[in-house]
Amino acid sequence: MGNRVLVFLLAYNAERFIQDTMRRIPEELKEFDTHVLIIDDASKDRTAQMALEFQKSTPLPFPTTILRNPVNQNYGGNVKLGMRYAIREGFDAICLIHGDGQYPPEKLPEFVKPLLMDEADAVFGSRMMVPADALKGGMPMYKYVGNKVLTRFENWVLGTNLSEFHSGLRLYSVRALERLPFHLNSNDFHFDTEIIVQLHFAGLRIKEFPIPTRYGEEVSHVNGFKYAWDIVKQATLGQLQRLSLVYQRKFDVSPKGREVLYHVGKMTFTEAHRMAVDAVPQGVKVLDVGSSDGLVGAALKEKGCHVAGIDKHAPLQERRYDRFTPSDLDRDPLPVDPSHYDVVLLLDILGHLKEPERFMERLHESLGGKPETKVIVTSGNIGFILNRLQLLFGYFNYGKRGILDASHTRLFTFQSLPRLLEEAGFEVTSVQAVPAPFELALGDNAFTKILVALDRLLLKLSRGLFGFRIFVLARPRPTLDGILANAVAQE
Repeated sequence: MGNRVLVFLLAYNAERFIQDTMRRIPEELKEFDTHVLIIDDASKDRTAQMALEFQKSTPLPFPTTILRNPVNQNYGGNVKLGMRYAIREGFDAICLIHGDGQYPPEKLPEFVKPLLMDEADAVFGSRMMVPADALKGGMPMYKYVGNKVLTRFENWVLGTNLSEFHSGLRLYSVRALERLPFHLNSNDFHFDTEIIVQLHFAGLRIKEFPIPTRYGEEVSHVNGFKYAWDIVKQATLGQLQRLSLVYQRKFDVSPKGREVLYHVGKMTFTEAHRMAVDAVPQGVKVLDVGSSDGLVGAALKEKGCHVAGIDKHAPLQERRYDRFTPSDLDRDPLPVDPSHYDVVLLLDILGHLKEPERFMERLHESLGGKPETKVIVTSGNIGFILNRLQLLFGYFNYGKRGILDASHTRLFTFQSLPRLLEEAGFEVTSVQAVPAPFELALGDNAFTKILVALDRLLLKLSRGLFGFRIFVLARPRPTLDGILANAVAQE
């Protein structure tokens, strides 16, 4: 990493403080290729003029650019402009300070070094690292308590361990910013929380250093109650996204790329997978269509089954099938004759096909109406109560896994999935409900065991509401050609 550093001073109605803040930018930053950017966010006073007057009378020892937004962009909007400027102009690090001088620019030479040495992706100055130091520096008690409470809540919800979420002294690696869709964040003050969520979800490193607290005559433009609500809302939505309950593009920053498979759902062995394995007799021939990571196939191999798999990509090497054939099921005919198998598995695959009706019709034709062939189908239930509640409040968000996995092209209920099979020529012999996999979202613990037990009880009340997945057993009905072939001619 190079040593191009941008000091970004964002200002709004700071005419009384802007010159002093500029004066405090330390000359030690000349150690790096440092530039200063000041953006006045359509102030109603003479902030921009005061910055220009200072630059003319007492020029900073760094190249300096002073801009003024003709239309107010709000705090988050102004931060985005500085970040975009840093990316566009090829800087290596950006240091944010506020025009009212509340946060100490004197700390910048020390704080920027971990970024330039690739020891951190973001550096925050924290007023809360030293106990009660913020109160000694003049922070009002209500702000101190609010800061502590909100930070503790955010740490608890997100699984972070920061001493403060709400400091305005922040430095970012530009390389890290290039990985984050920060342009999708709010233009309001909770932009700062949203970018912390993004950094955390992206697996980027945050370092904190203590800073002194300085409260003077500066005027806060933050609506405290609205800010607190926005913080709670975004932190909660961020964590709900990690549980695949909601989806916001701005928090889709996982360092692992989206898998190019039919589905992303088979990331662990679930209750639906166990039911499928239990429904397969020992020692039979199984065709696993949409075999994904091969977990089910590996379990069937342990039962002495001969297992063939079909998917776009082969499973892991340690989960070798007796036969594996790559295929694009939306485009190609089945590369394996399913009539040679005793069981056909279609686990969480139909919802990812463009035309599942045609696929099932072709499968029925290929099976030749063999009634002894067992077909096992699973799918998420779009009628699950959490989906209904989200829709009630206006949410219908796709994510990376779960019922609303973004690769879905079709969604099913306990009525529509069996109907699809019946219309394709299959006889549905059993339809069961699978409880929600709370252990995948919340961990395997006593609490999730209680939730699963409660869900099982509620399934007796309504499987359409409380069934997370649909588990269907079916067999092919005889084809018309088969019936005709067996018809006896009368003389």
